[in-house]
Amino acid sequence: MEDQGLHDAAIFLMSLGEEEAAEVFKHLSPKEVQRLGETIAKTRSVSNERVSQVMEKFTSAASSESLLVSDTDNYVRAVLRRALGDDKASLLIDRILQGGDVTGIESLKWMDAISVAELLRNEHPQIIAAILVHLEFDQTASILKNFTERTRNDVMLRIATLEGIQPTALKDLNEVLYKILAGGDKVRKTSMGGVKAAAEIINMMGTQIESSVIETIREFDGELAQKIMDKMFTFEDLLKLDGKSVQMILKEVSGDALVISLKGASSELRELILANMSTRAAEGLREDLESRGPIRLSEVETHQKEILKVVRRLSDEGSIMIGGGEDESFV
Repeated sequence: MEDQGLHDAAIFLMSLGEEEAAEVFKHLSPKEVQRLGETIAKTRSVSNERVSQVMEKFTSAASSESLLVSDTDNYVRAVLRRALGDDKASLLIDRILQGGDVTGIESLKWMDAISVAELLRNEHPQIIAAILVHLEFDQTASILKNFTERTRNDVMLRIATLEGIQPTALKDLNEVLYKILAGGDKVRKTSMGGVKAAAEIINMMGTQIESSVIETIREFDGELAQKIMDKMFTFEDLLKLDGKSVQMILKEVSGDALVISLKGASSELRELILANMSTRAAEGLREDLESRGPIRLSEVETHQKEILKVVRRLSDEGSIMIGGGEDESFV
């Protein structure tokens, strides 16, 4: 299951003690800290046998690892420059290492959506767009929900038409963000924004906001709006997947999340899911769907988005294909 590794990590950190666990957290991303923190908070008791299993698993994994290179950052730089030359290597190095000196707004990733929205509320839409494309798509979607419809649509239009970001484009931000910019004009333009980024962000917004944003972009450029829609992959688009792909997705989705997600799905999609489950599992799912009472639309959409994250991850890994070919793929 998708949560197995997360639960193992939570149990391991709890067994370390506060000081050691704190040192581990320093090396995690904001999203990893949040997910691990939530898991630890929900964990009330763990059997001794379960703790032993986790510790043995960690010991086994650790014993199979060895430190091949003492300074991996410098190693990556040296190897890429030797293989590709300075120009091509520099384009990749910034993206691979992704230090705070690359984007200059790493601290925003640790803030909640409302706080970021308040920070950016009075900035020009172009500045907001230039900043938001540096964040995770789901965080950007949450931030945009806190703007007025007019600002949100304007920002999304600008994100969709971005071809790249120069660090100098961020300099109109308030003094706090400006001071944490690093690299200045020397940092190369990064490939952010564009149709794919816009499609990913809109996917995270929910159907009501999605329609308004697409309509605004269509009024500006009908062809651009269509390109974005072609790149979007909605929950109902699971119907386009083959049976093997559906089965791979189901392995990483919890039963409860699946039930809630399917409450808002078409009968065709439900049948596709059921057809790719074992007879016993399908019977259980049918019973759960029938017995489950009304569920808020917001809760349904939240769980559908989580499943779509799994779909996109598997697609990025090359495990499944969610398009008809290179020119027709959605992500």
